[in-house]
Amino acid sequence: MAEVNIQGPDGDYYAYKATPAGGSGPGLVLIQEIFGVNNNMRQIADRLAGEGFVVYVPDLFWRFEPRIELDPDVEAEFQTAIGYYQKYSEDDGVKDLQAAVTALRNDASCTGKVGTQGYCLGGKLAYLMAARTDADASIGYYGVGIEGALDEAGNIGKPLMLHIAEEDGFVPKDAQALVHAGLDANDQVTIHDYAGEDHGFARETGHAYSTAAAELANQRSSEFLKANLA
Repeated sequence: MAEVNIQGPDGDYYAYKATPAGGSGPGLVLIQEIFGVNNNMRQIADRLAGEGFVVYVPDLFWRFEPRIELDPDVEAEFQTAIGYYQKYSEDDGVKDLQAAVTALRNDASCTGKVGTQGYCLGGKLAYLMAARTDADASIGYYGVGIEGALDEAGNIGKPLMLHIAEEDGFVPKDAQALVHAGLDANDQVTIHDYAGEDHGFARETGHAYSTAAAELANQRSSEFLKANLA
């Protein structure tokens, strides 16, 4: 696997790149959690490349801490990540991600369409990408704060899939209800709920990993991407 340089509107930053064995395929911008482009994100990118996607994982914290890699199961590193999250600008993130989508679309190994898929912070950003950008399809896993951006739901013009952990400690039940109320009637949006699951259930290297729920969510995501990025 490799790294690529993304030329964004406010500066350059790197993205991890994973390429299918065949050398080409649909594009997917994978959106990090608050822990940077760490081993977990690279593993997910490699897995998705194995499914035939050309994957970029851009470094979204480059403005204040380039190339940060944190472990959510180490308390001190988790608290560091929370500090970064609190000063992070989602508006800047969407601009950076749009630049990554454009760069991937222009990558010779990309066959054309480009989607996004994100986790936690990245799950919220995937929702915003569906509402604000030209991404061809987007997926959000346990996105935090979507309920506060439902005024943008009417702008969603491309398919969006959301995976909601019903016991998510960062997305309470009332927030989940608001997301459903704001999006269930939107024919571009598909929402899957996972009973008994907590935030991070699909984090392949984390203590919250839930094999059955993660495999089901990943299967749904793969089918969704293949249907919408072909």
